[in-house]
Amino acid sequence: MAVLSPKTSTEAIELENKYGAHNYHPLPVVLNKGEGVYVWDIEGKKYYDFLSAYSAVNQGHCHPKIVNAMISQAQTLSLTSRAFYNDMLGKYEKFATELFGFDKLLPMNTGAEAVETALKLSRKWAYEVKGIEENKAEIIVCENNFHGRTTTIISFSNDPVARKNFGPYTNGFIKIAYDNLQALEEALKSSKNIAAFLVEPIQGEAGVYVPSEGYLAAAKALCKKHNVLFIADEVQTGIARTGRMLAVDHEEVKPDILILGKALSGGAYPVSAVLADDAVMNVIKPGNHGSTFGGNPIAAAVAIAALEVVFDEKLAENAERLGIIFREELSAFAKENELVKSVRGKGLLNAVLINDTEESSTAWDICIQLRDNGLLAKPTHGNIIRFAPPLVMTEAQLRDCIEIIKTTIKNFKS
Repeated sequence: MAVLSPKTSTEAIELENKYGAHNYHPLPVVLNKGEGVYVWDIEGKKYYDFLSAYSAVNQGHCHPKIVNAMISQAQTLSLTSRAFYNDMLGKYEKFATELFGFDKLLPMNTGAEAVETALKLSRKWAYEVKGIEENKAEIIVCENNFHGRTTTIISFSNDPVARKNFGPYTNGFIKIAYDNLQALEEALKSSKNIAAFLVEPIQGEAGVYVPSEGYLAAAKALCKKHNVLFIADEVQTGIARTGRMLAVDHEEVKPDILILGKALSGGAYPVSAVLADDAVMNVIKPGNHGSTFGGNPIAAAVAIAALEVVFDEKLAENAERLGIIFREELSAFAKENELVKSVRGKGLLNAVLINDTEESSTAWDICIQLRDNGLLAKPTHGNIIRFAPPLVMTEAQLRDCIEIIKTTIKNFKS
């Protein structure tokens, strides 16, 4: 059976629309090549990538060290399942646990799988260690969160698009306001059945909401006081994106459970992980949880290479330095342009709030014109544009991109 490749962007988009489920609304650009901070469309036009596959491609597109690790391992041994040991998994687990300062790692594939794993782990700990009555455990989450789109996770989402017509929903979650320590303390005091507090150190999908300074450290202290696990979802904010290896590192917080994904593989392969110390992780016994592909040799080899790149190329330091430049330049621009309401972020995870309603198409239309000018970004929540380039970006490239953004917004016509 012959498979014909589309020759134009229009043909490629028509193929997806006809044969694929319509569960995404992509920007109309068809990419077929990537290198470093750049991507090219099917017609050969070159763009700066300012989304990085939602921060999965922190190390840049097709990083040779990561690609070579993947190819080499794929030619040796790709998958055994966990029915047998393989010679790469233990090596990866040792490397990652020592790097992040935990006793144990539970390997999975996607961010949503890792979040589900953390929820199960915290509940089992609650019953077997904390002594909560079985099936009574509750987990505190934040409003406007994004942790994935599985049935359990959307049960505690307040995004109507993600939730509507997917019920009945899973019970056992208490929603509180983000960046509100009083709300957290009240929730912790409200029940003896609280197992964990699940939080994004920065709410990415909600529009890059950075909490008040000290919030994470104070939240961790409250959890410790009430014998509740602090779970940090660093799927998007981790692996150097915010200017530190983890976003919680800005406040020197060590989570009880750490969730990683996306850039854990540099975008080359689905890899996620849940890390915890023995006091928590040892409640998991054979048969309690697993994945055929979780911890496969390719994933292990790719993750080691991806993490080594972050350190070898000092990507956290680069994200910190370039992020300051980005926010300074765009904040100054916002003072002279009515279309930009504000700029916020940490490291190279930033957002520009467009001065229009969430229901308007203004941010989307700006992104279309950014595309026409050689830069790819995408709105979130209607009137917010997220800017998150690969962390291998140079200052010269960043300043070029800043000029593209300024010029596009300055000349924008709806």
